[in-house]
Amino acid sequence: MLQSPGLKTSGAFYAFATGNDLVVKLPAARVVQLIEAGTGRPCAPRPGRPMRQWVRLTPADAELCLAYLAEAREFVTGLATR
Repeated sequence: MLQSPGLKTSGAFYAFATGNDLVVKLPAARVVQLIEAGTGRPCAPRPGRPMRQWVRLTPADAELCLAYLAEAREFVTGLATR
C-alpha cells in the first residue's frame, strides 16, 4: 500500500509500514483521538489531504505495535462482515 509492504484481511488493507512508522486503518473517531493525544499523526500521502481512517504511529515497543495491528484488523474485518 502506498509503495510499502502491507497487511490485508478479507481482501482489504489494514496496516502498512513506511520508514519507522506503522500506518493503520481505524474508525475516524479513533484516528482523531490518537492524533489529539499526540500518539498519532495524520496519514497524508498528498499534502493537505489526510486520509480520515488512517493514522501514522511510532509504537514504543513490539507489544504496542501488535495491539495497534490487532485493533486495525478487527476494525477492517468488521467492515467486511457488514
